[in-house]
Amino acid sequence: MITAILLAAAEPVLADQVTVRSCNRDVTFDDTPKRAISNDVNLTEMMLALKLNDRMVGYTGVSGWKTLDEKLREGVKQLPELSPDYPTKEVLLGANADFYFAGWNYGMKVGGEVTPETMAQHDIKVYELTESCIHIMAKNKPTMDDMFIDLLNLGEIFRVEDRAKTLVEGYKADLAKITAQLGNVDPPTRVFVYDSGEDKPFTSGEYGIPTAMIEAAGGRNIMDDVAKSWVEVSWEPVVERNPEVVIIVNYGQVTAEQKIAFMKNNPAFKNIDAVKNDRFVVLPYVEATPGPRNIEAIVTLAKAFHPDKF
Repeated sequence: MITAILLAAAEPVLADQVTVRSCNRDVTFDDTPKRAISNDVNLTEMMLALKLNDRMVGYTGVSGWKTLDEKLREGVKQLPELSPDYPTKEVLLGANADFYFAGWNYGMKVGGEVTPETMAQHDIKVYELTESCIHIMAKNKPTMDDMFIDLLNLGEIFRVEDRAKTLVEGYKADLAKITAQLGNVDPPTRVFVYDSGEDKPFTSGEYGIPTAMIEAAGGRNIMDDVAKSWVEVSWEPVVERNPEVVIIVNYGQVTAEQKIAFMKNNPAFKNIDAVKNDRFVVLPYVEATPGPRNIEAIVTLAKAFHPDKF
């Protein structure tokens, strides 16, 4: 929650000083960041949605394992990719950054060289993606408010509060329309998120944003009892829980078509309802991770889960 800062009487209060909550920290900004860097496609799109291109010196963590689609490429065409994967400390210092928007396993690793604490030593402020906070603290199961909070906090940090509020209000209105169109859904559609992996699938557990998206679309993540955000599981519970729909996260060298073919051609999965009925939904990585495209992705999911209501 963003709050005004009350300082001791002996210390002057800066008129434009703001504080935001980032995971388990309060981060204070005396000035608007002028040399910001974002990591990953979804976080970069949050910056672009708020029209913060002119406050950025670059982005990181895309081309090493994901691709820029045309929409994002257009938004960042004037900005350099400073690192194809997670940036090192030297990359951030070399760009003379004053702000880094990242998350745990979205550009930072617990115990790594780039963390809020290590960057503070170099006067680089870090704001952490809310979904990722589960890696360093206890938090509630995600809802779409997690993404909204990030946009509103970025709005405060960059002093574009009205822009952020307008954006979030629009997203909430769109979500309300979806909810109204779905009506009461009982029981919800059983859904499995297939990110990657053949021997063991990598999926979204209770604390991943897909759980919130699936629920908003009238479904239930069959792995919502796994207290992780993104996690490797075994295939046995997937078969046992028999998803009616499989969401394919599309990115990297293995295509969505190849992932679907793997499931359809494996005899172990022949009795899964989603496989028998060919109910696969493909979401690009940027839609399946926290960011502005989550709302249009929820529409896609709702139509796939409940086509009779659309």
